[in-house]
This record gives sequence, C-alpha cells and structure tokens, in this order.
Amino acid sequence: MAGHHFGPRAEARVQALQVMFQAEASGRSVEDLLSGDDYVVDPGPLADFGRELALGAYEHRGEIDASVGRVSNNWTVDRMMSCDRNLLRIAVFELFNRDEIDQAVTINEAVELAKAFGTDESPRFINGILGRLARLRDEGKDLAAIAASQEGE
Repeated sequence: MAGHHFGPRAEARVQALQVMFQAEASGRSVEDLLSGDDYVVDPGPLADFGRELALGAYEHRGEIDASVGRVSNNWTVDRMMSCDRNLLRIAVFELFNRDEIDQAVTINEAVELAKAFGTDESPRFINGILGRLARLRDEGKDLAAIAASQEGE
C-alpha cells in the first residue's frame, strides 16, 4: 500500500481483499480463515465492514462469479488474476447488498484498489465489469437474474 492513502472504509475493503486472497491461496473458506488467528490484515485489526465484505463476497461467490462471467468479454472468472477476481467479488457484493453506498463510490473505490494492487490493465478491466453490472442493477436486475441470463452485455 506504499504510496496510497485510504480512508477507513477503503481500508476495510483492502482488508477484505487480503482475507479473500488468503482464503483462496490456502484453499480455506473465509469463515474457517477468520475463525483462527493465522490470517493477516494490514492495517489491523479486521474492521467490521471488512469482515462483512469478505464473508458476504465469499458466501455469494458462485452467484457473483456467474454474474461477472455473463458480462465479461473473453474472460472466465477462473482465468482472471486472483486480485482482480477477488476485488470484483467484493465490489459486486457491495453493489448489490449495500444500497446506502452510492454505486459510483463502490466502483471508484474498486478501481483505486485495482490501481494499488492489480496490473496496469486491472483498473480499466474492473471499471468495465462493474459498470456493466451497475447498469443491469439500474435496470432492476438482481444478481440471480444476471447469473441466470444467457446473454452478456
């Protein structure tokens, strides 16, 4: 995170990303990872919002992955970089489950995290996927409807 300053909510998103990455890398569930004391978040301790995002994104990852896959051009979720995949999971969970947070804020925060932790292509890629999903949400679609649809945007 050198060179990047994040506010409290953004730091919680960073923590959620760290938890999701550690769970995936270790082949453990987020619940299992968080039930022990062998996970690391920086800055710590794990914020409640970070815990909520990590647990929610993990719990709904099947539906989220299917939705992301429907709007992703030429990329399956399992082919995405782990950072991008988990960042998308967190942001999509937030987009569809935290109505009090403006979707533009959620997308901007995800793009900023992609700049900090992803590749040079990550910010544009993340922005495109989240923008498509936000438009579908604006049209009244929920994650299940997007995941079940046969045509991507």
